[in-house]
Amino acid sequence: MNENLSFADMGLSDAMLRALEKKGYGYPTTIQAEAIPPFMQWKDVIAKAPTGTGKTFAFGIPMIEHVNTESQDVQGLILAPTRELALQIGDELRGLLTYYQGIRVAVLYGGAGIGGQIKQLEKKPQIVVATPGRLMDHYNRKTIRLDKIQTVVLDEADRMLDMGFFKDVTRILDKLKNRKNLGLFSATISQEVMTVSWMYQRDEVEITVEPQKEDRPDIDQYSLTVTPLEKAETTLRLIRTQGFERVMIFCNTKHMCQRLCDEFQRAGMDCECIHGDIRQSQREKTMQRYREGKLPVLVATDVASRGIDVDDVDCVINFDIPEENEYYVHRIGRTGRAKRKGSAYSIVGNFPEKAKLDEISKFCGYTIRPMLLSEDGTLTEEIVEAPAPPKRRFR
Repeated sequence: MNENLSFADMGLSDAMLRALEKKGYGYPTTIQAEAIPPFMQWKDVIAKAPTGTGKTFAFGIPMIEHVNTESQDVQGLILAPTRELALQIGDELRGLLTYYQGIRVAVLYGGAGIGGQIKQLEKKPQIVVATPGRLMDHYNRKTIRLDKIQTVVLDEADRMLDMGFFKDVTRILDKLKNRKNLGLFSATISQEVMTVSWMYQRDEVEITVEPQKEDRPDIDQYSLTVTPLEKAETTLRLIRTQGFERVMIFCNTKHMCQRLCDEFQRAGMDCECIHGDIRQSQREKTMQRYREGKLPVLVATDVASRGIDVDDVDCVINFDIPEENEYYVHRIGRTGRAKRKGSAYSIVGNFPEKAKLDEISKFCGYTIRPMLLSEDGTLTEEIVEAPAPPKRRFR
């Protein structure tokens, strides 16, 4: 890959270059530099790339560039595993369309009224972002036609196929009679992803983006060890004293998520939470406020937070240490994006949590520095003494 390749060197339209410039992007990330050229040539692509490396632009830019604005048919389809991710992809595409005339995007997902989505489809969008179940629902109601679609992308393909959408996805792909190319984007290439590739791709271009230094988010990682009863108060003090403007806090359970949010609201903090028991309409309102920078603190569970992509989260706080190593990587990857620096704090309340964090640090190759937070908010590095070597006993 040419390290100095800029978006201007890729033969993109003026409208696209202006939109990218407005967003402050001059140079593509690794995945964008490797995926955009083959996509522009209508080739099939299978890409393995970590979260936060700019995958949406990698397929979104060529998809938009290929749209024939004279036609009112759906020409591009992006399938996503969750409504949150579908909404976020829709937002990112609309951001790229700032200087285009006549290209429309519709987002279709379950858990929301179908009427509003039918209205979106009546406006004749050329690009549709959808969860597989809801797309099939629209297809069966004859509110969408799939026969003119040229480009299809499966985003987070591993997660989507893992969530039991395999049948829906293959059924959809079978209906796309005029498909020119298929893109599979995935953090891991699972057996199911390989099967879909083998069944539906031809001479695909394979791209693997390792989590390299420059693509890896630039995140300072810290831990704070306190008693279990001090966890909430310590988290509150951390947010208030460090001047963070946009914080995301993760809890392992819905119950803890709600409890912490209620406690913070009682303490006068502008804070909302999203978890599985909260109505979809409320979740969307909360996410909208958070995306627009009007909500400083969001508390979430791992499941509910899937696909939340906000470029400038200052700080991620693990109120609970995640149970899976991958969850930690996914959580902290919400900060330090788009070449900005971020910080992540893990609040450790007992020995099992400490052991789990040590395991995560070892597994991921991260340096997590133990810190002390004083009453006035001063952070100092905690000096952790190495355990004394065992005394040798002489017989």
